Amino acid sequence: MHRPRVLVIGAGLAGTATAIRLLQFARKPLEIVLLERRHDYRYAGVAYHRDGNPWDHVFNIQAGRMSAFREDVNDFVRWANHEADRSAWTPQWKDFTFVEHGPAPRRIYHDYLTDRVAQARAEAYPGVELTEMDGEAVALGIETGHVAVSVQRQNTETLTADHVILATGMELKQPAFATGVLDHDAFIRYPYSTDGVRRLTATPPGASVVIVGTVLSAYDSVALLLRQGHTGPIHLVSKSGTTPRTYPEDHEHGVIQLPAPTSLFAPYGGRAEFLTRVRTEWEAACAAVTADHPGMDRRIVTERVAKAWEPYLPRVIERIPTDDLHALLRDFSTPIASLRVGAVSYTTSVVEEAMGAGRGQVELVVGTVDRVEPGDSGRLRVRVAAPDGAREIPADLVVCNFAREFDYTNVGSALWMNLLANNLVTPHQRTSRGIEINQRGTPLRPDGEPVERLSAIGVMREGDEIVRNGRTGAFAFNLAAIKNHSIVVAAHVVERLEHDDTHGDLFDEAVALEVKRMAARSRSEREQYDVQLANHPGSGLHPRAAISQAAVRRLTDISVTPRQLRRQLGISTDEEAEYP
Repeated sequence: MHRPRVLVIGAGLAGTATAIRLLQFARKPLEIVLLERRHDYRYAGVAYHRDGNPWDHVFNIQAGRMSAFREDVNDFVRWANHEADRSAWTPQWKDFTFVEHGPAPRRIYHDYLTDRVAQARAEAYPGVELTEMDGEAVALGIETGHVAVSVQRQNTETLTADHVILATGMELKQPAFATGVLDHDAFIRYPYSTDGVRRLTATPPGASVVIVGTVLSAYDSVALLLRQGHTGPIHLVSKSGTTPRTYPEDHEHGVIQLPAPTSLFAPYGGRAEFLTRVRTEWEAACAAVTADHPGMDRRIVTERVAKAWEPYLPRVIERIPTDDLHALLRDFSTPIASLRVGAVSYTTSVVEEAMGAGRGQVELVVGTVDRVEPGDSGRLRVRVAAPDGAREIPADLVVCNFAREFDYTNVGSALWMNLLANNLVTPHQRTSRGIEINQRGTPLRPDGEPVERLSAIGVMREGDEIVRNGRTGAFAFNLAAIKNHSIVVAAHVVERLEHDDTHGDLFDEAVALEVKRMAARSRSEREQYDVQLANHPGSGLHPRAAISQAAVRRLTDISVTPRQLRRQLGISTDEEAEYP
């Protein structure tokens, strides 16, 4: 009997969370292959791997929000207090009691996910197995009945799978302002790498440091330096000057209901006019929350409003022309994210104290980094275009927390160039962030046709999260979003594979017939499709109700236009070709 194989490309948070769900959801024999190009990133990714996260790097959100399971909010805290092996932990954390609203070091999340994978493996149904593989996927092709994936290991080999899940994580943008110093001894491009952490911790206490970026990753670098006794000047530089909000000590995540910001549904009248309406609605909403919830800490009012507005934002975004939407996202994604997500005081307090009046060891510089170039005696010069004029900052060390690459036409990996060249994915048209997908996480070709044997998890879904769910900035692909992605994708993949058999996608064929039956306007056509369905092998293998439910999902796919939907369902006519 054929045992289906699912290949998950990427074993960071997104890939690991999805593998766990596959192990939980599968009822029939299934092989899950978890492919990771960097062994130290397995079950961790760049965000949580041990060598890139010293013990002072903590989650920006509270420990109680770090469970990998949406339905079991206390799982991580319970694991950290009662299951974790603390034998190698530092004294600072060895006897620490974790609470929902408190901090936790990021590096232990590597152990948590490792343990939860082992648990899911042990509790899986017979024949449902997880295989770990080291290597890099460099190309894939959809062939009859399977996906062929080229994997670079010692040599390039071909791995076949019935379904492939893309969980490749963040793609870093190469900073144009630093092209001449990327290999300079005083320049750190990857602060969460093993080498980046080593160099940060080896920085002389009196060194002058410039950090490009002012949000959470930049604060991690500053806090690491300060906690090891750094005394030299530190400059934090960014165009927006946005810094993280600090959560109250007893903060708990919550949701409130707010009326729709109705003025934002009016026709778009240009950037300036639109931003005026946004500001007016925003200030009114914040004032209403403050008045209606007098006991609420003022620091979380913006979080509550931003969350309450998310259901309304897709309707607002529909009215913004694409070019203007690109510009607004470019200019305001980081400030919007800072209103939606804060950081625990463990990280922010040490930085804010060093910024405070009377110390000034840490300076916030609002401006755009024009270029970083070699200076005298092995130092670097950082040239900043600021509102009050140009400025040059000499630095013994420059740490680049420059943003990820969100435009996948610029991603340089072999796999993504292959996917784009073969029209297996489409850059997200409305936002230029990530790729086009449907509500099940299936990538769409340029003509809107879903690539049924592929799924996507995590950061590559940013554009879709923005226009579908109103989430912006990092919140579009953070832990909360990934938990939801993993559930939807794993359930979809398991359902699809458990309806397949060794003779092909009989279930999909039956569903296609049911779609045509439902779409038929004439009784005689419907009767013909009824006969075909009654005699189709897929109808004998699967309940008619399951076939009908799947057909309804296809007919109500709102991720494509009605014309694209007809084409992908195979119900368009020759006449429609005259009206593209």
